[in-house]
Amino acid sequence: MYTLPSASAERLRGWLETINTYNDTPEFGTTRVLFTPTEVAARAYVKREMEVVGLAVHEDAIGNIFGVLEGTEPALAPVWTGSHIDTVLNAGMFDGMAGVVAGMEAARLIRASGIAHRRSLCVIVFTSEEPTRFGLCCLGSRTMAGHMTEEDTKALRDQDGKTLHEVLRELGYHPAELQQIVRRKGDVYASVELHIEQSASLERSGKSVGIVRGICAPTCFNVTVTGEQSHAGGTSMADRMDAFTAASEISLLLEELGRTAHESEYTTATVGHVEVIPNASNAIPGKVKFSIDIRDCSLASKDSLIEKLKAGIRAIELKRGVRIELELQNHDTPIMCDSNIVSTIAQSCEALEIDPLPTISGAYHDSLFVGEFAPIGMIFVPSKNGISHSPEEWTEYSDIARGTDVLAQTLLTLANQ
Repeated sequence: MYTLPSASAERLRGWLETINTYNDTPEFGTTRVLFTPTEVAARAYVKREMEVVGLAVHEDAIGNIFGVLEGTEPALAPVWTGSHIDTVLNAGMFDGMAGVVAGMEAARLIRASGIAHRRSLCVIVFTSEEPTRFGLCCLGSRTMAGHMTEEDTKALRDQDGKTLHEVLRELGYHPAELQQIVRRKGDVYASVELHIEQSASLERSGKSVGIVRGICAPTCFNVTVTGEQSHAGGTSMADRMDAFTAASEISLLLEELGRTAHESEYTTATVGHVEVIPNASNAIPGKVKFSIDIRDCSLASKDSLIEKLKAGIRAIELKRGVRIELELQNHDTPIMCDSNIVSTIAQSCEALEIDPLPTISGAYHDSLFVGEFAPIGMIFVPSKNGISHSPEEWTEYSDIARGTDVLAQTLLTLANQ
């Protein structure tokens, strides 16, 4: 391992707190939605700070930002790190942002050390990891993995009816060039993302660093249950085709399957958004629309659970006399982290006398899509009480600095392989 300067918790704090001033809901958490004036201003700030660190900055056709510290052999496949700066509504100030500033600080430490590195190091701000504006996650990394075309950008609309294609063109990006940014296997030597854990495992264990072994991937459905709207008093219990009770039964089935029917070490199953129609106190609901989110670190386990869910839904449909439609939104593939990168992170921890916690990421990250074309790894730092996507989200700056020290050692080691 290398002798590097220690990461500055105060520098990390300064970056994070300044990024947090670009915020549309300062009265309640942090809201920074893709390509709004607030998010565009935050992008400009990060690009300026990358240049101060000594990185050469450029963007691609979907708006991914690259800050490059050139290696002695720049023709070699580079080493990547980074995360995102967009948020969900009323979020916290660490999800995504911690990984961006950790990457910037790691690059600063490596540059300050004067230690040569063969491969170039790239600190990346991925475009729109959150689905807040256009309803689809990981737009930047998804595009680099080959899953987003110019035609797709014309189909994605925000709540105001504007397409992603229109927004990109207005900001000076070139969606016609999306195919040019698709990466192939071998284009990137390794990618390591630092992120807050968004769970309480590290805090409970008393450890400051987690080494991620695998990333769960979501499968999402929109479900519509159609029964018969009728009077709450005039319709006997025997004569009802209640869409809400059928939806409730599906929700309980999903919960039970998520608890007991999976075949892997980590599975979650969630009903999130629910819309009841007509949503009146004296009417039996005739229609219910709701979302299902299923995540697993094993595709086979997730597929098995989904088949059991579909069989159960068919039984509920017959028993209750309702019609149930499932609309698949996405079916993403989980990924295991690269053994070489996991080993390198572990060696970095050992050199820094840090006892890490091996873990699974239940949340998805841009690394999920980067992993389709490059070996990936992730470093977790603790989240207070496991809370994320909330104004209560908090990670100690000292913990981010510890994770950044591990990140810098890992990046430099990989860059000289």
